[in-house]
Amino acid sequence: MEEKKVALVTGANKGIGFAVARGLGTEGFRVAVGARDDARRDAAVEKLRADGVDAFGVALDVTSDRSVAAAAQAIDAEAGRLDVLVNNAGISGRFDGGAQDPTTLDLDVLRTVLDTNVLGVVRVTNAMLPLLERSRAPRIVNMSSDMGSLELHTGPILATYASSKTMVNALTVQYARRLADGPVVVNSACPGYVATDFTGHAGPRTPEQGAAIAIRLACLPDDGPRGGFFNEAGLVPW
Repeated sequence: MEEKKVALVTGANKGIGFAVARGLGTEGFRVAVGARDDARRDAAVEKLRADGVDAFGVALDVTSDRSVAAAAQAIDAEAGRLDVLVNNAGISGRFDGGAQDPTTLDLDVLRTVLDTNVLGVVRVTNAMLPLLERSRAPRIVNMSSDMGSLELHTGPILATYASSKTMVNALTVQYARRLADGPVVVNSACPGYVATDFTGHAGPRTPEQGAAIAIRLACLPDDGPRGGFFNEAGLVPW
């Protein structure tokens, strides 16, 4: 029997990340649940296992070089390789008092959001690349948002959050270009406006609906698109 593929989902203890983890598990993946909080991570793994998913927890704070390096070592010891990385962990940042109005932008909020949403993607991706390169069909999916589109101008004015997702899309293109001659396929996914803690449960879409595009990109064939930004309807202009 063919060995199970292994996927790491960051920020997988709840919301879209948890739905991505469960969806990949349903597709037959062994899923590493990456999360900072020990109790929430353990609870997520327990729920996934109850749903029949082959899951294990990985302590992972995407803002910490040391934590990310230790997570890569843990996955290496547990599975020996990585087939899929879903960079899902992200924060909106504080937006009260004009903190994300570009004319009154709070630079501390900007630094904090970029450290998670952008630098976190780079930290985790670069730490996991040696493991991904052991896979026959490695895939990287960066969770983005159409709020980061320079063309669509969607959502409220959140200068920090939206700009962080613009940078995620730009990094996706750069990784795809750099890795074009190898098997690693890199794309960005837009889950849409999903009802999670992140949105105050205001979105019309379920976490499962939001997760669907990430799961699809994680399972692309070798000749699938690279460096693109997709939602469930197709390419997102950005």
